[in-house]
Amino acid sequence: MFKITTTAAQQVLSASKRGGTEGLSLRLAAHQKLDGSIDYRMGFDDATEEDIRISSEGIEIIVAPECVTLLIEATMDFVEIEPGQFHFIFLNPKDANYSPPDEG
Repeated sequence: MFKITTTAAQQVLSASKRGGTEGLSLRLAAHQKLDGSIDYRMGFDDATEEDIRISSEGIEIIVAPECVTLLIEATMDFVEIEPGQFHFIFLNPKDANYSPPDEG
């Protein structure tokens, strides 16, 4: 099932407070491109009846049914890409460009 790291969860909560969107769920969307890579979108939103609901690290996540299969094994993290530059990333073995992180 989809997971969010503790670091990413903290950042999501902080973003919802800054943006005045507390109480809304985090909506995730995933779409596979022609090259097999996956494009991810996210924002705060209200759930609809059709949405799949996931809870991870205290974050309520909603996903449209058509996106679920692309997100099942994924993990969302918040990492420092370059000094001082932090970004959300998705680690997803279903993405053609996925390479597992070094455990060292």
